[in-house]
Amino acid sequence: MDTDQQLHETDARGWRRGVYDDIKRTFRAPIVNWIFRTAMANEPEFTRYAWGQVKPLFETRAFARLTVEYRDAVLGELESETPISTYRAAEAGVSPAAYRELRGQLATYDVVAPRLAVLFETMDRALHDESVGADPAAGRAATEPFPEWLDRDRGHAPTLRDVENVPEALSETVESVQAFHGFDEGQLPSIYRTLAQWPAFFEPMWADLEPRLESDAFERACGRTDDLVGSFVDAAPYRPRLGPDDLERAGFDEGTVTGAQELFGQFASGPVSTVLPALPAYAATVDATGERDLR
Repeated sequence: MDTDQQLHETDARGWRRGVYDDIKRTFRAPIVNWIFRTAMANEPEFTRYAWGQVKPLFETRAFARLTVEYRDAVLGELESETPISTYRAAEAGVSPAAYRELRGQLATYDVVAPRLAVLFETMDRALHDESVGADPAAGRAATEPFPEWLDRDRGHAPTLRDVENVPEALSETVESVQAFHGFDEGQLPSIYRTLAQWPAFFEPMWADLEPRLESDAFERACGRTDDLVGSFVDAAPYRPRLGPDDLERAGFDEGTVTGAQELFGQFASGPVSTVLPALPAYAATVDATGERDLR
């Protein structure tokens, strides 16, 4: 797939726009992530089929529990010694209106982090005909509906700076971010392009959090979230039919299958594996994190 191609929400029409609306409703976030926009631009029929296969996994109480456990695993490890510093509007160097927007956008990333983690793991396994739902959970929560109230209407649609338009004053911060995650020059995940809209906040926030992210605590957090996601996928109550033979029977050619494997494979490991667990920590800096316990 050509990763430079995207079908943005404003350009989507017909059933494509309907899929986007369904993704936002199911993910409970006002955003259609890059992975969907790219897949839809390159292979729209495959994207519609694949979304129909994985959507049920995100609609259960067991998944709802995973989302709060994921968040708590990250913050519990990072705050094991001292709380994460919280910035008010004046401390963040932004106006009250900008601060509300900042909090809303970081809340959105906090919402999508566990959802993307499960999506990437599920798709990567299923596309390679590996285990999904090998030991389906037996409890009621496995198939009980996702609670209506959880993560509902928390976030704002993120806005982003283009990589080439990131302020020069942030160059050292951006280089530090890229080095930490292992991204090449010119590569900058959406969360950081969003944060770059508020340089007066981004720079000190990163300076404050970077030592925690480079610590053993964050390494433990990544391990715990990996285990949580892996266990959820192992115990999934539904098994998506996305293996190569399944896709061939559904009418997709080898090129489509290979392209999908490569696209989702790069997100199931590599630098993104440290980006997603960091998202709840960024939300915590403006007190925008969600629930950490689901009783």
